[in-house]
Amino acid sequence: MFRPSARTNGLALSQIVRISEAAARMRLEGHDVLALSTGEPDLPTPDPVCAAATRAMTEGRTRYTPTVGTPDLRRAIAATAGFPAEPAKVIVSTGAKQVLANIFLATLDEGCEVILPTPCWSSYTDMMALAGGRAVEVCCGPQQGFKITPAQLDAAITPRTRWVLLNSPSNPTGALYGADELAALAEVLRHHPQVWIASDEIYAQLSYVPFTSFRTVAPDLADRTIIVSGVSKAYSMTGWRIGWGIGPLPLIDAMVAVQGQVTSGACSIAQAAAVEALVGDQTHLTQRLAIFRDRRDRVLAALAAIPGIDCPAPDGAFYVFPDCRGLLGRSAPDGTRIDTDNDLCDWLLVSAGLALVPGSAFGLPGHLRLSYAYSDADLADGCARLARAAAALTPLPHSAL
Repeated sequence: MFRPSARTNGLALSQIVRISEAAARMRLEGHDVLALSTGEPDLPTPDPVCAAATRAMTEGRTRYTPTVGTPDLRRAIAATAGFPAEPAKVIVSTGAKQVLANIFLATLDEGCEVILPTPCWSSYTDMMALAGGRAVEVCCGPQQGFKITPAQLDAAITPRTRWVLLNSPSNPTGALYGADELAALAEVLRHHPQVWIASDEIYAQLSYVPFTSFRTVAPDLADRTIIVSGVSKAYSMTGWRIGWGIGPLPLIDAMVAVQGQVTSGACSIAQAAAVEALVGDQTHLTQRLAIFRDRRDRVLAALAAIPGIDCPAPDGAFYVFPDCRGLLGRSAPDGTRIDTDNDLCDWLLVSAGLALVPGSAFGLPGHLRLSYAYSDADLADGCARLARAAAALTPLPHSAL
């Protein structure tokens, strides 16, 4: 009889993946389903990046790579980091997700705590649990811009705290910490030398206001800070699976030891492509940012026209995180009660063929995540479906409340 290990209890595919796969199954069954649920740009990988991969193959660069990453890519990462960085302090992994998993597996013991501002990407908590750690979730609602305050951070730190994990710009809200906000958090952390900082900056190049890395505001904390990033989002290279961490050498060495027993080095061809992405012509980044900004503005305008939806403008990434509580406590035409954001998303998928992710998947119920990493046509269609579905909901009779 199969018995899973204790560390896998409660682990499952993320709700984001489950929703996307459910939408895909419905399409295969012939249903008209539109998914705006995943964070994957519809724009193609730039041609020069693909050409670099082809050259790598024809030149025979198809062997195992060093576990820590190829020298060329580590140099490129350090040179383009935006803050002083050394290639020796860079690890390349099979996506930024593996970087984060390496961090926790290399540093957490049973009972260690990681401070996690929520709403946040749903995989964070499971990665911590897999490593034996515990996420200390700190709710950061819309009234504070979905960002942790210095007072909240200070109050959450205990003798068991090992890390604080920041994500700027954020998935799912697009919230971005300004330089002053990061400096205030850094001042708290200076008083707690046992707490390390992991800053997930995978969406840094998709910022609509000036972006600031945690490393630039707190260089004195570099010996306990790791910056996580990759090529997936800005360069439309999700399937290439290349991410990296830049941190102190003892941490990088420990992460290499973990990675060496899990995947070893990342794909040689993908690493060659990532070098071109970083050091080649960057003008397409400006063009793509303008595309995403325009999409954001169109989606915000469409959502603002839907009674019951309230949506702040994100400063980065390619998600909006509207408050949908004005649509809850209502009834669908078929009598289905819509009491929660999960109910709403389930009903939208079945009745409107629209796949969105409930805010509860990210730790903040009463919201929805809609990704605008899709074509203009799909976004217009998706917002229209949401508007029609919202208009079909009616208040419940007082006796049913």
